[in-house]
Parts: sequence; C-alpha cells; structure tokens
Amino acid sequence: MTMATTTIRIDVDTLPDHFDRSRPTVVAEVIEAALRDAGIKADCSDLFSHLKIELPTAQLAAASVVLADLQLI
Repeated sequence: MTMATTTIRIDVDTLPDHFDRSRPTVVAEVIEAALRDAGIKADCSDLFSHLKIELPTAQLAAASVVLADLQLI
C-alpha cells in the first residue's frame, strides 16, 4: 500500500516578520520541529526561494493548524 504525500511550498519572501528571512534553513528547522511536536512526521527543507514541507496527506489537516498558528497560512 502506498502512502499519499502532500507537498507545501512557502515563498521565503512571504514569511511573517517573526521569522528571519535571511536564515531560511533555520526557519525550516523551526517549522519541522513545530510539526514534529504536534505529532506530524514532516520533512521541511530550504530550496533557495521557498521552503518545501512534505508530509503524509492524512496529517494535512493537523499540519494546517500548526502552520496557521505559526502564521504561515
């Protein structure tokens, strides 16, 4: 059985002011840790102009709550 995966992309230039846009790798680590703390297995990485978050589609609703709390969506 194959697990569906969702990819979320966030433009670094649109990050809220409480994130340091000059350090996107650190921002990716903070987001990944927040998702992990909420029990969501996600991989977040810095891809130059945007952050890429990959997670199981089954956890998309829960991840959306975390990302909204972080003011990312």
